[in-house]
Amino acid sequence: MNIEEFREYCLEKKGVTEGFPFDEHTLVFKVMGKMFALAGLERLPPQVNLKCDPDYAVELREAHDGNIIPGYHMSKVHWNTIILEHVSPKLIMELINHSYELVVSKMTKKLRAELDALN
Repeated sequence: MNIEEFREYCLEKKGVTEGFPFDEHTLVFKVMGKMFALAGLERLPPQVNLKCDPDYAVELREAHDGNIIPGYHMSKVHWNTIILEHVSPKLIMELINHSYELVVSKMTKKLRAELDALN
């Protein structure tokens, strides 16, 4: 999966917006204003950060030595950095889904209702 495919998959999710809140090189994806994914556009090899359940994050890091690592410039407990070209597209999509669902599950009832009301 390349960075454009990553971007397209993130944007397919309900309530997702993209922007550059930190700098012009870090593309951030939010669901209802809550961050769930980042892509460092100038990082080589291409890398992304995704939110992750802490226990699952450790499992992933152990199973994908060097290709899934603690989140770069993020909470090492709740975020992983994924090297796109060394992890299967199927797993990357699963991890995007996991990150998105994790963020949605922590939303207030009001925000979830707003998300559910979107087409």
